[in-house]
Amino acid sequence: MSILLMGVFALIFLTLYGRIVYIQATGEIEGVELDEWADEKRTNTLSLDAERGRILDRTGMVLAYNQPTYRLYAIIDKNYSSHSAEPLHVTDPESTARQLAPLLNMEEKDVLSIFQKGLENGRFQVEFGNSGSQLTAEKKEEIEALGLPGIYFIRETRRFYPNGPLASHLIGFTQNQQEQEEGVMGIEKTYNEQLVGKDGFITYKHDKYAFKLLNPEEIVQKPENGADIYLTIDQKIQTFLEDAMTQVEEEYEPEQMMAIVMDPKTGKILAMANRPTFDPNERKNIVNWYNDVISHPIEPGSTMKIFTLAAAIDAGVYNGEDTYQSGSYKISENAQTIHDHRREGWGVITYNEGVQRSSNVGFAKLVWEKLGTEEFLEYLHAFHFDQKTGIDIDGERTGTLLYRYPIEKVTTAFGQGTTVTAIQLMKAATAIANDGKMMKPYVVEEIVDPEHGEILKQNKPVVAGEPIRAETARAVKDLLETVITSEHGTGRPYRLEDYTVAGKTGTAQIPDPESGGYMTGKENYIFSFLGMAPKEDPELMMYVAVKQPNLSPQEYGPEPVSYIFKTVMENSLHYLNVNPDKENTGTVSDAFVMPDYTGKTVQELKDVLESQNIKTAVIGNGDTIQKVIPEKGTDLYSGSFAFILTDGEPVMPDLTGWSLRQVLMFGELFQLKIEHMGNGYVVKQNIPGGNKIQNNQYLIIQLEPPGADETESGENIDKEGQDEEAEASVQAQ
Repeated sequence: MSILLMGVFALIFLTLYGRIVYIQATGEIEGVELDEWADEKRTNTLSLDAERGRILDRTGMVLAYNQPTYRLYAIIDKNYSSHSAEPLHVTDPESTARQLAPLLNMEEKDVLSIFQKGLENGRFQVEFGNSGSQLTAEKKEEIEALGLPGIYFIRETRRFYPNGPLASHLIGFTQNQQEQEEGVMGIEKTYNEQLVGKDGFITYKHDKYAFKLLNPEEIVQKPENGADIYLTIDQKIQTFLEDAMTQVEEEYEPEQMMAIVMDPKTGKILAMANRPTFDPNERKNIVNWYNDVISHPIEPGSTMKIFTLAAAIDAGVYNGEDTYQSGSYKISENAQTIHDHRREGWGVITYNEGVQRSSNVGFAKLVWEKLGTEEFLEYLHAFHFDQKTGIDIDGERTGTLLYRYPIEKVTTAFGQGTTVTAIQLMKAATAIANDGKMMKPYVVEEIVDPEHGEILKQNKPVVAGEPIRAETARAVKDLLETVITSEHGTGRPYRLEDYTVAGKTGTAQIPDPESGGYMTGKENYIFSFLGMAPKEDPELMMYVAVKQPNLSPQEYGPEPVSYIFKTVMENSLHYLNVNPDKENTGTVSDAFVMPDYTGKTVQELKDVLESQNIKTAVIGNGDTIQKVIPEKGTDLYSGSFAFILTDGEPVMPDLTGWSLRQVLMFGELFQLKIEHMGNGYVVKQNIPGGNKIQNNQYLIIQLEPPGADETESGENIDKEGQDEEAEASVQAQ
């Protein structure tokens, strides 16, 4: 038996010895190289994070950057201190918890609980959740000043946006994905690959306590930081825009707003904003994840008339002195009726006046009777309304040319049915501002290597097409200026103090899914304006759209839009040192002091006042001045109004286009009792012009807003039997 046991033990010994000899000879166990395995166990590898590139405006102001933060951890394993004279682990959990808690905004018992659970589970170290992460450098220094053993920090970064909501939809934000910041929207997403850079690493040999060996064989691979991206955005102009939109948002609580400011000569976007907005630092309650300026197609309303007018002029079929019957129009016997926003119209008017009044009938007739729908479509394609603008940021969508039936081709002429985005409108409008050259919009100026200053990519202005001739563009600007300056112009609320403006108002109806038609009520519109200044050589172009603002009974829609446009354009042009192109800028030094003209001729005073751009109303049929209102010595500015009373018999003037204030001033002169309906400017009066004025007479006037376009007038085309009539129109063709 003993011999058998000795044999078994000898066999086991020989087997084990043979195995040891084999391992020693081959250096391998089950395919695993022991040298490599040991080397791996003794080697520590740490990642060296690449710094995410910054996003800056065109002047170098930082809009997004990585801010250093710190994550707190505590080593609780006492063995970590075995080779040190000083304690390197938490020696007194109770005292440490008491001192740490107030600095981490935690309860003392909760900090102590983290220590105790870690010790019970034999943990080497513990962390403190959200309370111990993203600590500032100041907070880190406060904690280090306590001198607590076992407390350490890991340096991390977080993406920080110093201007909060400024241009948030354009800039976007990042989120941590698999321990790396990834862009979620906007510039952060579109240029994520350029921004992230390439991580580096450091490797070294260590003992079982993670201390470096005397010969650590250290290898360091430096990280390659991400590129800096300079935008075309100007922080100052963007701030003008954001502040104005915030003011309107607080006062009018609109459903939606979008606005964009562009340099029409280059296509550079200088400001872009949407409402609702959000703070990318917080990312709470984000209502809208889309950059509406580039991704939300809408029916443009009368801003589309800019391009209908340009097409008619460029094709040589526009004669502004030709006349037509305003009010309503049918392209064929069976087609729907197209209406002006004032359904009864203004009688027989010229096409130039139709442009100023934003007459749907005038533009429908231009396309149907003069230009032709097929040639009009060619111009729409030339203006690129059938394609994306190619702006250098993700998320762009394009509108839809609704151009199947004849009635749809005609309604496209005044901006109904067909949809476009704000950026499509702006791109097309650069051709008007830029002598026929249409510029591709862009938001990235250049991409720069921050370490060497090398420009990796630089965008330059690109001419996307020339849809119209230079002389056409100039003629369109001249007409669009009258939309602002004419007594009939819908754009009067958009006048600037120091600069001339060419532009077009828009009041787009909002489709009603329930009725199949459009919403009604004076607030259920998208009120908009597209304008450029100074008119002769536009330096800036701007589009503003405000959807469903809460209006007071006295307001009619343009108020929030005009506030944004005027505030941003006036301030931005001055900021860019653009010379005013108006002789009278509205400052005190430019005031015209009313002289004493009593006893002098009417024509003499009219010539003087009109040279100062002061409008006059002559009351009476005499030639000699009896009285002037305002009185002598009064300061008057460009655009002011004066009454000239003559020695002749006073008769009622034509009040059309007068403001309520002017009518009230007139009423005081002759002790008239004024009653008014509506708001805006006079369109009707009960006492005809030329009638003798009598004291204590009742003067009843009807007012309508100049910028109302389609508002409060029902739909622009009759919807009853729409599908059948559209088919009939096709057959009639």
